[in-house]
Amino acid sequence: MFSGTLLLVMLAVSGVAGQQVVDKTVASVSDGVRTELITLSDLKWQLALQPNVSLGSPASVDLNRALQLQIDQRLIALEAERLPSNPPSDAEIAAKIAEILKYFPSTAEFETRLRSVGFTSIKDANFEQIIRQRIAIDKYLDFRFRSFIVVTPQDEEAYYRDIFVPDFRRRFPGLVPPELEEKRAEIRQILTEERVEAAIITFLDEARNRAEIIIISEV
Repeated sequence: MFSGTLLLVMLAVSGVAGQQVVDKTVASVSDGVRTELITLSDLKWQLALQPNVSLGSPASVDLNRALQLQIDQRLIALEAERLPSNPPSDAEIAAKIAEILKYFPSTAEFETRLRSVGFTSIKDANFEQIIRQRIAIDKYLDFRFRSFIVVTPQDEEAYYRDIFVPDFRRRFPGLVPPELEEKRAEIRQILTEERVEAAIITFLDEARNRAEIIIISEV
């Protein structure tokens, strides 16, 4: 299961490349070669993809949280664009949209949110462009972090002994905890996601130190 930090990073999106829109620029992110602008519309698109966040008059705290997510996304995207990649397939785009829809009660409700920030539907070309960017970042995260994570049997045994069993006994007093083999795959997944998240956080800290991030307009 994704933790809160990683889930938000994975749900964040970057702006639509090449879209000609007169908009309010709120920040810029530069790696010394390319400069990415973040607009108020980018923040509203970001909020539209987050369940239970009001879009009518977004609170400053929500806009600032969206801004920090957008900055993180741009830092990752700037790194991802250094590597060659194939355009996502129609099947990959459909799968990513289906993944996002799981966080909302219905497709209709999600499309209502999309329309409120300028898209027509989940078939909107600009929305699909955002999804393409999201897939490119997902692939980079998998390549850069997940593919190098190693969880040993000893790691699984230590987690089972020191964390799983004590937590199980605290929550279910009197019951016998499941055996390690029954929970090994679940524990491996938990440890993998924890380590991926830790690696991403370290990467973003280092990327922020290298990049030039300018807040142009407070939100």
